[in-house]
Amino acid sequence: MNHHQQLDAWIDAHFDEQLAFLQALVRVPTDTPPGNNAPHAERTAELLQGFGLVAERHPVPAGEVHAYGLQSITNLIVRRRYGEGRTIALNAHGDVVPRGEGWTHDPYGGEVVDGRLYGRAAAVSKSDFATYTFAVRALESLGVPLKGGVELHFTYDEEYGGELGPGWLLAHGLTQPDLLIAAGFSYEVVTAHNGCLQMEVTVHGRMAHAAIPHTGVDALQAAVTLLQALYARNEVYRQTRSQVPGIGHPYLNVGRIEGGTNTNVVPGKVSFKLDRRMIPEEVPADVEAELRQVIAEAAAGVPGITVEIRRLLLAHPLTPLAGNAPLVDALQRHGEAVFGQRPPTMGTPLYTDVRLYCERGIPAVIYGAGPRTVLESNAKRADEHLVLDDLKRATKVVARALLDLLS
Repeated sequence: MNHHQQLDAWIDAHFDEQLAFLQALVRVPTDTPPGNNAPHAERTAELLQGFGLVAERHPVPAGEVHAYGLQSITNLIVRRRYGEGRTIALNAHGDVVPRGEGWTHDPYGGEVVDGRLYGRAAAVSKSDFATYTFAVRALESLGVPLKGGVELHFTYDEEYGGELGPGWLLAHGLTQPDLLIAAGFSYEVVTAHNGCLQMEVTVHGRMAHAAIPHTGVDALQAAVTLLQALYARNEVYRQTRSQVPGIGHPYLNVGRIEGGTNTNVVPGKVSFKLDRRMIPEEVPADVEAELRQVIAEAAAGVPGITVEIRRLLLAHPLTPLAGNAPLVDALQRHGEAVFGQRPPTMGTPLYTDVRLYCERGIPAVIYGAGPRTVLESNAKRADEHLVLDDLKRATKVVARALLDLLS
C-alpha cells in the first residue's frame, strides 16, 4: 500500500469521528447577523485540542467588531511545522447567513438522512473545517518526513467581507503563508471569482400628512425613480460577458429597502442596499463611479430630495496568481484519482475571502467538500446540506495534495 492509499484508508477508518466533529460545529449557531461568533471558535478550539491540535485564539477587539455591526469574533490559527519549506494555509469560515424560513430539518441539528448532513453551514463552510482538519490528521498519521508546514485558518467574517477574518490576521502579521487552499466544492478547482460592491443609498424627502401630500416630498417615489434607473443597468450588464469559465455577466441586485413611518404619512426617508457583482475583467473604482453617476443623474430629475451614498463593502475580484500552479496540479491529479474525473479550473460568481490572500501575493485556489453547484447544496437557503461521500472524498484529495506539496 503506497502513501496515498494509506491516507485514504486512515480517512475511511476515521470518518465517523470526522462526521461527529462536523455535527458538533453545525450545532453551535453562527448566524451573521447578529454575528456572535466567538463561542463557535471556543468550541472549535476545544474539539481541536481533543485531536492534539492547538489552536491559537485571536480575538478581534470588541470596538472593531461592534463598529462593523457584529457582536464577537475570535479567529483561530493552528500551526503544524514539519521542517524547512513552504507553508500551506487552509482557510474555512464559520460565520453564515441566518437560518431563514422553510426548513424541514433542524438547521442546528446536524441530522443525517440518506447520506446527507443537514444544517446551516453544513456545506458553506463548516464542512471544510472538517475536510481540512482531518486531511492534516491523516497526513500526520503517516509518520513520514515532510518539508514546510501547514496552517489551519478558521475565521468568522466572510459574510461581511472578511476584513475582520483573514484580512485582520494578515494585516496584523499573524500569518503569511506561501500557498492557500480555501473552502470550496469538490468537482472544480476555482481560481477566479467575481468582486462585489455593496452600497447603502438613502433618499431624503419631507414628511407630510397623507391628506395633504403636496406639502411633503415623497422619498419613496423618489427612491423608485432611482431604483428604475439602477435596474435598467442590468440590461446593459448582460451585454458584457466574462471570458472566465463559470462566470457570466455583471449584475446588480437590491436586497433590502426600508423607510417611512406610518401608512398615513408621506415618507420622508427611504434607504435601500444594493449589491453589484463585478466580473474579473472589471475595474472596481470604475464600477463604483458609474453607479454613483447613475444615481446622481436619476436624483437630479426629482426636485426636493437629497441623496446619501455609503459604501458598505468593496471586495475585489479574484484573478489567478502565477504561483498557484502547484496547487492546481496536485488537486486536479488527486481529484481525478479519487472522484474518477479531473476537476476543471473554473471561476465562480461568488466572492470570497481568498481575494484577501491574493492581494498580498499569496497564490490561492478554492477547493473543498461539496457538490457541483451552490444551488445543489441549498447554501443560504432552507435545508442546506452536504453529501457525506463528497466530504470523505474531498478530504482524501486534500490530504493527498498536501502530501505531494510537502514531500
